[in-house]
Amino acid sequence: MNDYVVSCCSTADLSEEHFKRRNIEYLCFHYSINGQEHSDDLGKSIPFDKFYQMMKDGAMTKTSQVTTGEYVEYFSRFLSAGKDVFHVCLSSGISGTYDSAMMAVNALKDKFPDRKLLVLDSLGASSGYGLLMDEIADRRDAGMSIDEIFKWASEFRYKVNHWFFSTDLTFYVRGGRISKAAGWMGGIFDICPLLNVDKYGRLRPRYKIRTKKRVISAIVQRMVEGADNGTDYNGKCFISNSACLDDAKAVAAMIEERFPHLNGKVLINNIGTTIGSHTGPGTVAVFFIGQDRREYVAPGGSKD
Repeated sequence: MNDYVVSCCSTADLSEEHFKRRNIEYLCFHYSINGQEHSDDLGKSIPFDKFYQMMKDGAMTKTSQVTTGEYVEYFSRFLSAGKDVFHVCLSSGISGTYDSAMMAVNALKDKFPDRKLLVLDSLGASSGYGLLMDEIADRRDAGMSIDEIFKWASEFRYKVNHWFFSTDLTFYVRGGRISKAAGWMGGIFDICPLLNVDKYGRLRPRYKIRTKKRVISAIVQRMVEGADNGTDYNGKCFISNSACLDDAKAVAAMIEERFPHLNGKVLINNIGTTIGSHTGPGTVAVFFIGQDRREYVAPGGSKD
């Protein structure tokens, strides 16, 4: 029996029901909105529609990662109960939480010398990170040991492809991810940037596409080009969105039409309050299993 805990953070952007059904434990990040502190608790304290409306109305948000002390307390619950733990963190390319978790591992070594506490950097975010967790749960349930699954996931994480676009650049400008001039030009010319996550787990702009209709087609085309076996892809596809469900549904419908052998329907999730504090409303992200991100060639011909 593989009696170990599979764990992640709330930033994997799956629903509470999904986490429970797959027997995945999670620890919550934190955020503040208009100076009031909250837990990134999957939309329970502030529903997602209300959160994004507050952002549209001008609310200021700020996020904070899980601290080393919180990790020590969280991991100790399972270790004290005689459980080994495999925890996967939000990408080190966008957060320092992996370093905090590793400091907790070092702090707990002597206290629990007979237990295994393995921590992996997902190099992913939102429901791409969630898709990795779902695949990990599949292999745990199939009988992989904690050591086997750590080794497997260390390679497999590079095959989780992340593509996303935004129809509202306001919060990318506010967060310094694009310049004010680029944001202004994007608004004038109806440009929707198409981005992905690179092999280091960093967000990288790849294409500037005019109009929402064209960027929806473009994101599906990236899946056609990158998914295992092309349109014969038979794996899972997850989508996350920030208060633009109709756009997410339009992408999902196009994917289900182009990929008739999907493993189930496209699963649409919400972008949670941590990631959403930086994207704002209007972002749609698509996640699937495919091309190794270490082999991705960016527009222009460079590997990065």
